[in-house]
Amino acid sequence: MTAKSALPARDDALSLDSFLCFAIYSTGHAFNQFYRPLLDAIGLTYPQYLVMVALWTANDQTVKALGEKLSLESSTLTPLLKRLESAGYLTRARDPDDERQVRVRLTPMGRALKSRARSIPSCVSDALGLSTEQLKQLQADLLTIRDRLLSQRG
Repeated sequence: MTAKSALPARDDALSLDSFLCFAIYSTGHAFNQFYRPLLDAIGLTYPQYLVMVALWTANDQTVKALGEKLSLESSTLTPLLKRLESAGYLTRARDPDDERQVRVRLTPMGRALKSRARSIPSCVSDALGLSTEQLKQLQADLLTIRDRLLSQRG
């Protein structure tokens, strides 16, 4: 196959309107704008919120495990954890069984914050106006796209 024959036949192939990646990218920005006032009300940024949700789901995790769940490098995650620790929401401590690992645990204040965040998912769901089934299918489709793209990395 030559380079020329690999090009899309349509003239609008390089139009932003035809890019799935741009639709996802711009939707990400719209989500951030939507979440901002909801998260400002509880004093968190979106990345901090994701860390807290991960810990509310499974407390007492290693930094490595959190990074894997959130797809964040340690260099990005560590400053988030430091800010959340300074705010009193979590503690970080070396694992007594493996000093190489740092464990992250919610404080009572971090556990209590969950009740203030409880309404956020329903606000998002209401704003989207999709059924539970539609939301689940959309999420599954996006995760499939993500996984396929990640499998293409060399």
